[in-house]
Amino acid sequence: MAWDETGKIWLNGKFVDWKEANIHVLSHVVHYGSSVFEGIRCYEINGKAAIFRLKEHVKRLFESGKIYKMEIPYSQSEICEAIKETIAISGLKECYIRPITYRGYGALGVNPSSSPIDTAIAVWSWGKYLGEDALEKGVDVGVSSWRRMAPNTLPSMSKAGANYMNAQLAKLEAIENNYDEGIMLDIEGYVGEGSGENIFLIKDGEIFTPSLSSAILKGITRDSVINLTSDLGYSVKEDKIPREMLYLADELFFTGTAAEITPIRSVDGIKIGTGKRGPIAEKIQEEFFNIVEGKSEDKFNWLTYLD
Repeated sequence: MAWDETGKIWLNGKFVDWKEANIHVLSHVVHYGSSVFEGIRCYEINGKAAIFRLKEHVKRLFESGKIYKMEIPYSQSEICEAIKETIAISGLKECYIRPITYRGYGALGVNPSSSPIDTAIAVWSWGKYLGEDALEKGVDVGVSSWRRMAPNTLPSMSKAGANYMNAQLAKLEAIENNYDEGIMLDIEGYVGEGSGENIFLIKDGEIFTPSLSSAILKGITRDSVINLTSDLGYSVKEDKIPREMLYLADELFFTGTAAEITPIRSVDGIKIGTGKRGPIAEKIQEEFFNIVEGKSEDKFNWLTYLD
């Protein structure tokens, strides 16, 4: 991750200097985690910046806000344009994009309604989330002792800042146990997701992924992989996945905006398949990167180019 602290951040409709994009210490979000956000990637294709699934990400940002009764004071198209402007002013052709909406400085207390709704957009250079070698060699993960949120507690379909306190516990535990990442189970003990990724499992040529009922985020890269697998002649079964299926899988891989498509080579010290990227994951990776790197046709209309 490389910050350019000489750059600009879009804040409530205006560009401000990076180091001046501050909030008050008594802002509601600081005390109660009242924020929703997105992570979006922009790829360089033939010298142009191309944003991956911009409209879908922005739509999810607004849906996350709707769940928490945070009415974003801009339209979805205005946020899309602001993201493009922020990339343009940064001079970056390839970057990670973070739009965030949060409850700002107004009044403290659990009732958030008197705090203003603020929105910011920042972009920066960020390489492969789990390491450059991970896309081929895979990563080592452990099943976390921390579970995903129970139904009707915190809404997992909202990409809310507060949800990532749960994710942090799993990530910190994984690092302390010398794993690259953790996998959280849902409240019933079925497979949920990683700390910041969805998960796919391949067994005997069939592809599985946890259903939304396992308290997972409805990932946009997850959806992209489901589309790609269908195009490759496979179907994905969204279902409850028992923990032990992880150990018996022929292949496992994570998906996410930051992680892209990252194979898993071991779970709890048990080797998965051959202990490296499997053939089906490799096919899906190839199709995905061919599109986002401009090597093949964008047949799903996933890319938004900057002029």
